[in-house]
Parts: sequence; structure tokens; C-alpha cells
Amino acid sequence: MMQWIAMITMLIDHMGAIFYPQVHELRIIGRIAFPIYAFAVYIGYKHTRNVQKYIWRLFWIAVISQVPFMAAFNHVSLNVVWTLWSSLLVLFVLDRLPNRWLGIPLVIGAGIIMELSRMDYGMYGLLLVLLFRYFTGPVLVLGHVLITAVYIMGYSSPIQMYSVAATIGIAVAMHYGAHFRMRGPRWVWRYFYPVHLAVIALIRWM
Repeated sequence: MMQWIAMITMLIDHMGAIFYPQVHELRIIGRIAFPIYAFAVYIGYKHTRNVQKYIWRLFWIAVISQVPFMAAFNHVSLNVVWTLWSSLLVLFVLDRLPNRWLGIPLVIGAGIIMELSRMDYGMYGLLLVLLFRYFTGPVLVLGHVLITAVYIMGYSSPIQMYSVAATIGIAVAMHYGAHFRMRGPRWVWRYFYPVHLAVIALIRWM
């Protein structure tokens, strides 16, 4: 269910951004998607049997999504899968550091690179993934509120605060012991992003 909510709200968001920019309600609904994807990266990392394979799979999804992403939105930047992939790499390295304090410069350095390379959501996306790793309950929600407030100040995007609703839902589900497992064909979850962007780009050109 979680995956379907993420895909549907992302589709609504992108349709609103590209075809109906004056309808702000569509963008508000779309704020639900990214926290779910960020949480899914952490859950995938936590439960995968082969993390290297997971890293490579996400890398190739980012690669094949790049041209459809730029065509759909008509601007040059790195799509959000690069953000999720970079966050996954940080999780991977954090667990292999000889000293946990080395994680601080790692996260800062990775975040700066993500910002300079113009990844969608950038350091904000990385910090959200890390929040899901280290916190639960009210602390998780409060952390999301704080980093979103900073994000809004930096990018003048007040509707981003609506994304906290997704984290509240995840926190409640975690509290009641929900099992986050993929249901339905995995290829739909993996390739929905590049395929829907390609379709949107095609419609835009037509």
C-alpha cells in the first residue's frame, strides 16, 4: 500500500507541476511522495540480502531516468533517484566506518556534493533518509519538521511542510508494528519513475 501511495501522489505532483502549475492542491498532495521514497530506501537497505546489487540497481534507475526527467521538466539538474542513490551510499559507508564520529564529515561532505551537483532535494533528502534510520515516533516527526523549516528558508517552498504528513503516517505505522513489504510486481515499483516521466515528456511534446 505504501508504494502505491508514493507512486500515485508523485504522479499527481508531476502532472500538477507540468500541466497545471496554477492548481496548488496537486503539488500539496505530491508532497506525500518523497518521504515515502526516502523511507523505502532505508527499509530496502535494512532488509536487502545483497546491498551491492541494490546500490547498482538504484544507480541504473537514476541513469535511465535522467533524460526523461530533463525532457519532462525542461531543465537541467539531477533527478531524485540520484538523491536516493547517494543516500543509500552514505548508509552503506556509515556502517563500515571504524569510528562513528567520522560519519559527521561524511554526511556533511556528501550533502555538499549533492547540493553542488543540483540533485533534486539535495542534502534535505539525505537528512530525511538518515532521520528514518536513527529515529522513530515524535522525535522522527520533529526532526522532519526542523529540516523542512530550513529547506523552506533556503528554497522558498512553503508547501514542503505538507510532506511531514507522510512521516507522521509512517511513524504511526511503525508504532503499531506495521510490516513494510513490497506487494505486487517489483518492476512496477522500480521503473514507474522513468516510465511515467517518459510518458509525460511525450505528452508535453505532442
